[in-house]
Amino acid sequence: MEESLIKRLEAAVTRLEGLSSTGGGGVTLSRGGDFSSGGNVAAYDPSILAYDDLISQCVGRILTAAEKIGGPVLDVTKIVAEAFAAQKELLIRIKQTQKPDMAGFLKPLNDVTMKADAMTQGRRNDYFNHLKATSDSLSALAWIAFTGKDCGMSMPIAHVEESWQMAEFYSNKVLVEYRNKDADHVEWAKALKELYLPGLRDYVKSHYALGPVWNASGKPVSAPAKGPPGAPAPPPAPSASLFSSESSKPSSSSNQKQGMSAVFQQLSSGSVTSGLKKVTDDMKTKNRADRSGAVSAVEKETRTTTKPAVSKTGPPKMELQMGRKWAVENQIGKKDLVISECDSKQSVYVFGCKDSVLQIQGKVNNITIDKCTKMGVVFTDVVAAFEIVNCTNVEVQCQGSAPTVSVDNTTGCQLYLNKDSLETAITTAKSSEINVMVPGASPDGDWVEHALPQQYNHVFTEGKFETTPVSHSGA
Repeated sequence: MEESLIKRLEAAVTRLEGLSSTGGGGVTLSRGGDFSSGGNVAAYDPSILAYDDLISQCVGRILTAAEKIGGPVLDVTKIVAEAFAAQKELLIRIKQTQKPDMAGFLKPLNDVTMKADAMTQGRRNDYFNHLKATSDSLSALAWIAFTGKDCGMSMPIAHVEESWQMAEFYSNKVLVEYRNKDADHVEWAKALKELYLPGLRDYVKSHYALGPVWNASGKPVSAPAKGPPGAPAPPPAPSASLFSSESSKPSSSSNQKQGMSAVFQQLSSGSVTSGLKKVTDDMKTKNRADRSGAVSAVEKETRTTTKPAVSKTGPPKMELQMGRKWAVENQIGKKDLVISECDSKQSVYVFGCKDSVLQIQGKVNNITIDKCTKMGVVFTDVVAAFEIVNCTNVEVQCQGSAPTVSVDNTTGCQLYLNKDSLETAITTAKSSEINVMVPGASPDGDWVEHALPQQYNHVFTEGKFETTPVSHSGA
């Protein structure tokens, strides 16, 4: 450990000596250890060198794992590398400049994170959990925007930990799905977690526990950049007379007074209505035959024979794709959909169905219902999770067991659990009207309905928010 630290320090000294010998521009250190001048000398600050190590080790590890998987996983992992590189540039600017407008300062990082978020939109693919875990995890990089306890953010270390908790839900799905199938995906998920915990968290704890410290003696960000030697000087600013001449810019109040007095003068003189055309009786709507409210027989027949609009939904589909995924899509009014030949390695994806019922007879890996309306699903067992996303008025019945049920952006969900699935973990987000039916105390008893809360109280107590569901009681 000590030898590697000595080598890093020697390398940093060598680079600084080379920079000063080539006219690096007067390297000076402020009391806080930041470089106040010297071009890109801030890149050799110990905190920046430590960030380079974080990128080379942790980001390099997840890139290596993603290259073995390829496809969308590799694409979104490259965005992670791009985001960390963008944050490195921001850290260097912090060492060189005074505090700027934060919205403009964070724009390069926001643009990169939006790329990852865009990959999670639209129709889900087989790597949705990878994409969602990555997209949610990038919010951890926003720790750099912390400006104090009154900025509305958690402390940098806590922010990194809280952001990873959002992403860990989908990262765990990757681990569960590929634990016994593909070691490359498991390695990718583990590398993603260790990039943030302990990687980024420990880095922030060591160098920015209280947030970024801007260079008070640095150059203002708004200062214009210097052009290359010999470049022509910028044109002079326009003279003040173009903008502040009182003779060429009367006040708005005088304009308003002149305009209103002119209107009243015209009204009193009668000249306003002098140019209007007189409306005769035959021009009135009530006396015009072509404006009658009655619908002629020909017009009525034309309306009834109009062709209906072409539906934008795709053709109905119910098939097993590549031996791994059952696709049930665009089924409308089908009450007898059945999947009987399935196994625990297969998944079921239901998309765009309406007023239909699907029965899944057997154990499958996971089930997802996406953008369905008035859809009913009856299943036996699921290994990983049952997901309901972007749906309206759906009913789901579990006849066996399901470790997790996730409801996201859904309005109206009736969930029936049997005695073997009472320990199911139910996760909800941006959803309403969710009711869970459980068996009664006796074997012949009626079902007992439980409404899941959709309103919460958030109270700031002892430095953090405490959230409790809203309860109503009647007199």
